[in-house]
Amino acid sequence: MPMLHFPEDPSLEHLRGQARALLRKVRAGDEQAVTLLAEHHPRAPAAPRLADAQLALARAYGFTSWPDLRRHLDAVAARTRSPHKVPAPDGTAPDPATELLRLGCLRYGGDSLLDHARATAMLAADPALGGASIHAAAATGDLPATERLLAADPAAATRSGGPFDWVPLLYLAYSRIDAPGADPLGVARLLLRHGADPDSGYLWGGICAFTALTGAFGGGEDGANQPPHRHAAALARLLLEAGADPNDAQALYNRQFGPDDAHLRLLIEFGLGREGGGPWHALLRAQGAPRALLEDQLSVAAEHDRPEWARLALDAGAHPDGLGTRHPIRHGATPYRLAIARGNLRVAELLRAAGATVPPTDPVDDLLTALLAGNRATALAADAPLLAAARARRPDAVRTAAEVGRREAVRLLAELGFDLHPAGDATPLHQAAHAGDAAMVDLLLELGADPARRDTRFDATPLDWAEHNHQDATAALLRGR
Repeated sequence: MPMLHFPEDPSLEHLRGQARALLRKVRAGDEQAVTLLAEHHPRAPAAPRLADAQLALARAYGFTSWPDLRRHLDAVAARTRSPHKVPAPDGTAPDPATELLRLGCLRYGGDSLLDHARATAMLAADPALGGASIHAAAATGDLPATERLLAADPAAATRSGGPFDWVPLLYLAYSRIDAPGADPLGVARLLLRHGADPDSGYLWGGICAFTALTGAFGGGEDGANQPPHRHAAALARLLLEAGADPNDAQALYNRQFGPDDAHLRLLIEFGLGREGGGPWHALLRAQGAPRALLEDQLSVAAEHDRPEWARLALDAGAHPDGLGTRHPIRHGATPYRLAIARGNLRVAELLRAAGATVPPTDPVDDLLTALLAGNRATALAADAPLLAAARARRPDAVRTAAEVGRREAVRLLAELGFDLHPAGDATPLHQAAHAGDAAMVDLLLELGADPARRDTRFDATPLDWAEHNHQDATAALLRGR
């Protein structure tokens, strides 16, 4: 029977409203509502009441009953934290230990390397801050302070507190404080021996599971301000050896924005893609099955031209046609279709050799694939009507080639009349500046890209994007223009 998609960040009042609306529609004879009640109620009555609508709705969302759904909402509420919404001091003197943690940890909202540096400076000025609490000791990697605090109160190893109401292991994993002589791995081992959960985490805004493993790996959409932990690989391995779930959807998402595959190798080593899963999979029903998370890596490889990622995922058991968690930006395209649409022929060949379905194409698609791959001979052989059709079908082709970092394709497309400023949030120059691709920025400027053009989302120039992402090389190029 068809199931409904459980909403992100659900509220009980909203779901109650859905149940009341369902009941009204059933009583009015609405065909879809009557069908939903009949399919999901074990004994649909002739004259349903609100309790019957609630039961059918709960079962349509995959719960056994309305009380089961309410217990789920209570569990979500208990684990929800919003560190990105914790305000800065309003002018009054803040508690130094609290401010050390607020500034020194990744919040995934308003993160700044300058904040991390300020926290580091606070600790250097007053080293005693590291022993102010078990949370501060964890964040600063202060092993002697941690030993002292746990000797006095062993239960502190699992106690929430601090500005984000986190357990100590989370402050350790999300801390970016650079403390000389720190021993975060020793502190992590000590916390784990005292009962800390290697799957410790919180629900960011009630939606996404940010675990200790996620914090260790770092990364994200603002990756320059969300660096990995300085002992990322060793800390992640320590957590995985202690039993952390390798099927970590948020960690995988955060690390897809850069080419380094060390995290992927480590997670596969510990079972990424195998069935099972930890507590966050049980709680977040829309997070995706382990196999789907592994298949997502094929789409990342196809999108960003990363053959080695594709090999890793395929060798670990990913299906070459797997759609993964069906991320909306991919519109349900198979990895192979995505790869050829972006001119990433090496990934496409790996997928084809692994048994991927090869869809039919037309001459315009074939030409676009060749152009995005930088194939000048194919471009020269194409007639004017075919090139015009290609420009009409993919007016954003220069943006795609710039995203992949394929300079020869960008030059070829520009010569063939493709727009250097296609419609969309940002221009190819914005993206290259943000990525720190100095050679691409230089090429786009040579071809006539406008360095003063502002994006439609942030009203910022390519220079602003470079500076925000701490890309000194591309910022220097753009300042000269």
